[in-house]
Amino acid sequence: MASDSKQVALDLSPFFRLFTDRTIHRMIPDDFLPPSDHPTAPVRSKDVVLHPHTGNFVRVYAPPHQDLPNKLPLVVYIHGGAFCLGSPKSSIYHNFLNTLVDKANVIAVSVDYRLAPENPLPIPFDDSWAAFQWIAAHADGTGPEPWLNDYADFRKVFVGGESAGATIASDVAIRAGVHDFQNLQILGLFLLHPFFGGKEEDKLYKFLCPSSSSRDDDPRLNPAVDPRIERMVRRVIFFVAEKDQLREGGRGYFEALKKSGWRGEAEIMETEGEGHCFYLFNPTCEKAVAIMDRLLAFLKTP
Repeated sequence: MASDSKQVALDLSPFFRLFTDRTIHRMIPDDFLPPSDHPTAPVRSKDVVLHPHTGNFVRVYAPPHQDLPNKLPLVVYIHGGAFCLGSPKSSIYHNFLNTLVDKANVIAVSVDYRLAPENPLPIPFDDSWAAFQWIAAHADGTGPEPWLNDYADFRKVFVGGESAGATIASDVAIRAGVHDFQNLQILGLFLLHPFFGGKEEDKLYKFLCPSSSSRDDDPRLNPAVDPRIERMVRRVIFFVAEKDQLREGGRGYFEALKKSGWRGEAEIMETEGEGHCFYLFNPTCEKAVAIMDRLLAFLKTP
């Protein structure tokens, strides 16, 4: 194939290769699932396009409407994939959100963003923030999406994501903390196997964002150094895994957050003997169920 003749800048096989001309070869074929808006489905979902010129969209999830006598908490989820892979349509994220909505009895919005390197950082961050602002526009019940107007309780909002999506989710939570949203309250931030920085340069992040130091003095890679952190949501939960190479970055942010000017409650759950995002690929195993149970408890705690 044509990419074989290019010079590889960063080889992250079997997922993707980045080339010096800032192009990418994605090795994993798309595994997309459609939404399901059938009235008898245990969880209903639909896609809503936000920006026709970019194609950005959200996938909205809700329990069966006949089971919704009251408004439900809202979960805003941002997928991972090293900023270069994934979509709300991807089977692993669609299945995860289906399970979460079914078990937690919440409304959920899965956020799409344009992928790097074709869309350099911070575009994925800014796309996700724009999507959150679109979601927030429904807080007074007059937004363009009826499911959010009718079923979401904007006084009980949770934001989260996994891997690079957790990096973005943290950025969204910090921006939201200093934004004067009306009729909206974020109760918690959940970070699943997050991608945060340390003292050594992260080569992937440096390639995708050359202007960054790609170390823990970058506020996006170590949000605890961001002066806006003091106004961030007051409850945060971290999930890390013993054999995940991103483990230390997650633990580093957890420890730095507690020592920062932020005055909230942070907790952490570490899974022994497992690697990065194992729970997405083996969701029924005992340790994956334990993660889901801990997340459900977090979403139900006032």
